[in-house]
Amino acid sequence: MAGPGDNIRAKSGSAADTEPLRRAITGCVRSVAGNGEVEVVFANERPGLAGERVRLPELSKRPTAHELAVTRGLGDSMALRLACHDQKVHSAMAPQGVDARAVFDAVEQARVESIGALRMRGMAANLQTMNAEKYAKANFSGISRQEDAPLSEAMAMLVREKLTGEKPPESAGKVLDLWRPFIEEKASSEFEGLSDAINDQQAFARVMRHILSAMEMAEDFGDESEESEQEDTTDEDQPRSNEENQESAEEEAGQDSAPAEESEASQEQMDEGEMDGAEISEDEMMDEGEDDSETPGEMRRPASPFDDFNEKVDYRIYTTEFDEIVTAEELCDEAELDRLRAFLDKQLAHLQGAVGRLANRLQRRLMAQQNRSWDFDLEEGYLDTARLPRMVIDPMQPLSFKMERDTQFRDTVVTLVIDNSGSMRGRPITVAATCADILARTLERCGVKVEILGFTTKAWKGGQSREKWLANGKPPTPGRLNDLRHIVYKSADAPWRRSRRNLGLMMREGLLKENIDGEALMWAHSRLLGRREQRKILMMISDGAPVDDSTLSVNPGNYLERHLRAVIDQIESRSPVELLAIGIGHDVTRYYSRAVTIVDADELAGAMTEQLAALFEDKSRAPRGDRLRRAG
Repeated sequence: MAGPGDNIRAKSGSAADTEPLRRAITGCVRSVAGNGEVEVVFANERPGLAGERVRLPELSKRPTAHELAVTRGLGDSMALRLACHDQKVHSAMAPQGVDARAVFDAVEQARVESIGALRMRGMAANLQTMNAEKYAKANFSGISRQEDAPLSEAMAMLVREKLTGEKPPESAGKVLDLWRPFIEEKASSEFEGLSDAINDQQAFARVMRHILSAMEMAEDFGDESEESEQEDTTDEDQPRSNEENQESAEEEAGQDSAPAEESEASQEQMDEGEMDGAEISEDEMMDEGEDDSETPGEMRRPASPFDDFNEKVDYRIYTTEFDEIVTAEELCDEAELDRLRAFLDKQLAHLQGAVGRLANRLQRRLMAQQNRSWDFDLEEGYLDTARLPRMVIDPMQPLSFKMERDTQFRDTVVTLVIDNSGSMRGRPITVAATCADILARTLERCGVKVEILGFTTKAWKGGQSREKWLANGKPPTPGRLNDLRHIVYKSADAPWRRSRRNLGLMMREGLLKENIDGEALMWAHSRLLGRREQRKILMMISDGAPVDDSTLSVNPGNYLERHLRAVIDQIESRSPVELLAIGIGHDVTRYYSRAVTIVDADELAGAMTEQLAALFEDKSRAPRGDRLRRAG
C-alpha cells in the first residue's frame, strides 16, 4: 500500500496554467521593490534589470519546485537591488581598477541580497537556490586552481557568509576555500565592520574600500580626505606664496568640481535610462562597455572554458572570411529536400524495424524515469480536486493542495554533432542520419530537447582560404587553411516534424568533404552553453581523426589532432557540458574519456540508445567512462 506522498500518477497531457504563478511573482517583486510601477516580463532571454523593467526566465509548461525557487530568487534579487541600492552612491564610492571594481560590484550585490535573506526566511531559501544554480551552470565544482577561481565571486561568498551565517552551496566547489587564506591573511580584521554597516550603503562601501586597500587592490577611500585635512591643519598658520595659493586654489577647485561633474554625469545617465551593476542587460553591457557589471543569477566568470584557450594552445586560423553557418533550407530548396528524405527512407527501409525497436526500448527506459509523484495535504500548491468531496461533507474542512515532486530529468538538452566528411559517404552517413532522426523523435516524446548539427568544409583542399593565402605570398605556418561549413539540421527549439526532411540533406552528392573536428566541437559547445536547460549533453558521431589536406600540407602533421585533443580536454575538465563520442570503424577512445567504438554502421542505433539511456539512468554522474563501453 502506497504511503503518503508516494502516489504515482500517469502523465497528464494538459499543461499547467502558469499565469497565477506569474502574477504572484510579479506582485512579490513589486512589493519587495516598494514600487508598484515595476514591470516584470518573462522571456527566453538572459535575466536582467533595466530601469524599472525586470526580465525573468520564461516558466516551463510544468515548472518544478526547483525552477520556481530559482525564478523567485532572481526576482527577489532584482527587487532588493531596486529597494536597497543607490547607483549614485555606488558610482561615487567605486574603485578605479578593473579587478577591484569587479569585487566591489559583486560584494554590493551580496549586501542587498543579504538584507533580504536576514529579514525573510523564504527569500533566503530562494536566493540560496538561485546562487546554487548559477554556480552549477558555471561549473564551479570543477575548479581546482586559484587562477581559475574568480576572486570577485569568492569575496561575494565570504561576505554573504559573514553577514548571514550561511555557507556557500555545494555547487560553489572550492572557489572560496582557494581564496580564503589569502583574503583572511590580508584583511581578516577589516571584515568586522560589515555587519554593522549592512543597511548603510555608503558606510558599507567605505568598509569595502578599506578591505580592498588591505588586499592591495585599491586605494583606501578615506586616505585622501584625511591627508588633506592634516595638510590644511599643518599649513594653516604658515604664510604661503602667491604661486602656492594659486596652485592650492586650483587643486581645491578641481577636487570640488570632480564630484559635481561625476554627480551630473551620473544624473544624466540615470535620466537616459542607463544602468550598471545588476541593472544592465547583456546587450546593453556589450554596447556600453560595462563588462564588469553583474546580473543577478549570472556569473562574472566567463561562461566559456575557451576564453583563454588561444593563449594555451598553438592553433591559428588563417581567415574566417569564408566560413559559414547555414541551415539545411539555405543549402537546398524544399522540393529537393523532400526528394532526398525519400531517398534516405528508401535506403534504410530494411533497418526501420530494428531501429524502431531500439527507439521504443529507449523510450520505455526514459519514460520509466518520468513517473510523476505528488505530495498531498499541503497548505499551498495546486488545488487537489480529489479532496473536494470532504468539503461537501464537512464545510469546515480546509482546502487541500498538492505539489508535484521535483525531477531534473526534463531539464535536459542533447546536441548530436555528425561528421559530414567524405569518409562517411555511403552507409555510415545514411545510418547516422536515420539514427539522429529516430533519436530526436524519441527524446522529444520524453520531453528532452534535441539539436542536430553537422560539420564539413565548403571545398576540397582549401577553397577560397587557400586562394587568399597563395595570393598573399604563402606566409609560413598559416594555421587552419580551409573554408568551414557548419550546418544546423535541427535547432533545439524546432519540433521534429518540421525538421525531419532536413536530415535528407546528408544524402546530397557533393556535400560531404573534409572534417575539422576541434572547431566543430567548439561551435556546438558554445551553442549548448547558451541554452537555459540545467543539464547539457553533447554527442559526437565521427569515423576518425580530423583530416584537411590543405591545412596539414602547410602545418605539422598532427596539427588538427593536437587541437582536437586540447578542445576535448577543455570541455571535459572545465565545462558543465557532458561530452561523449561514438566512433564508426575507428577507435575514438584515445581522444574522448566517454566513448564507444562500433565496427559496423548498423550498430550505431544500438550504441546511441544505450549510451544515452545509461547517461539518463546515471543520476549520480559517476566518473567519466565508468558506464560506457570502450573499444577492445
